[in-house]
Amino acid sequence: MTDRAELMEAALDSRPDGIALLGKDDELLYWNRAAAAITGYPGMDLLSRPIPEPLEPLLLDQPHDEDGAENVTACLSRGAAVETVHKLGHPVRAIVQRVALRDAFGDRIGTAVVFHPADSLDALPHGETSESDAEELQESQADLEERMQSDFDDLARGGPPFGVLWIRVDQAEELRKTHGAGAHQAMLEKVRRALAHGLRPAEQIGRWGDDEFLVLAHERSAEMLDAHARTLAGLARTADFRWWGDRISITVSAGAAQATNESDETLAQLLGRAQKAMEESSHAGGNRATTLASAGVACLQS
Repeated sequence: MTDRAELMEAALDSRPDGIALLGKDDELLYWNRAAAAITGYPGMDLLSRPIPEPLEPLLLDQPHDEDGAENVTACLSRGAAVETVHKLGHPVRAIVQRVALRDAFGDRIGTAVVFHPADSLDALPHGETSESDAEELQESQADLEERMQSDFDDLARGGPPFGVLWIRVDQAEELRKTHGAGAHQAMLEKVRRALAHGLRPAEQIGRWGDDEFLVLAHERSAEMLDAHARTLAGLARTADFRWWGDRISITVSAGAAQATNESDETLAQLLGRAQKAMEESSHAGGNRATTLASAGVACLQS
C-alpha cells in the first residue's frame, strides 16, 4: 500500500510552482522538482544544510502569512516579487509567499514557501489584433494595462472600488468584410465617442482588440457596475452611424466584472471574467450587458 508521505511528496512534485517546506528553525526539509528547476539547486544540495545566501531572499526574507496553511495553493495569486540568483549566476525574479504551518494547538511548526517565476504570471487576456492595426492597439493596450495595474494595486491598499467593462461592437467584423477597413475604423471611433460620453470623470476607455474596448470603472458594487454597463450599451445603440449614405445600426455586447478586497483573484482572472461575460452577451445575440460574478452569471438585456 502506498505510504501517505510518498503520496504527499508525489502531489507536491506534480505542482508547476516551486514549493519548499522549512522547519521551525528555517532548516530546509522539502524542495520539490519545480523549485529545483526554477533555481538550479537540486534538493540533494540543500536538504538539512544551511540555505545558500543567493536563496535567502526567496526563502527567508518574506513575512509569514499568519492565516495558516489552508490557502497554500491559493497564495499563487498573491505574494511579493523578489529577486534571487540561479545556481548558474543569473538573476531570477519570482513571486513568493511564506505560509506559517501550525499544529493542532496553534504553535508554529514550520513554513511553506510557494514561488514561481514572475514571467509566468497569468498573461492579461486581450481581444484579437490584426497586423494592420497592431501598433495603435498595442499603444492603447499598454496605456490601459498600466492604469489597470495601478487601480488594481490601489484597491488592494484600501483604495476606491475597481471594475472592468469589456465591450465588443456586434457589427464590426461584418462591416469590415462588407465595407472595408475605412468603414470599420469610422464605426469604432463613433462607438468610442458615444461610450466616452457616458463615463465618469475618473474612468478610462481604450481599444482592447480589433472590435473591442475596455472601460476601467469605479462603481461601488457589482450591481452599480452592471447598471453602468447597460447604460453604456444603450449609448452605443443610439449612436447614428452612416457610411456613404447608408445608416448602419450599432449594438454592443458588454461584459462586466467587479474586483473586491475579499477575493484572491488576480488582475488576469478579473479580466477573464469580464471577457467571459462579454462572450455570454455575444452568444445570446448581442445588444446586451452581462455581469459575471465569481459565484455565477446574471444576464440582463439592455
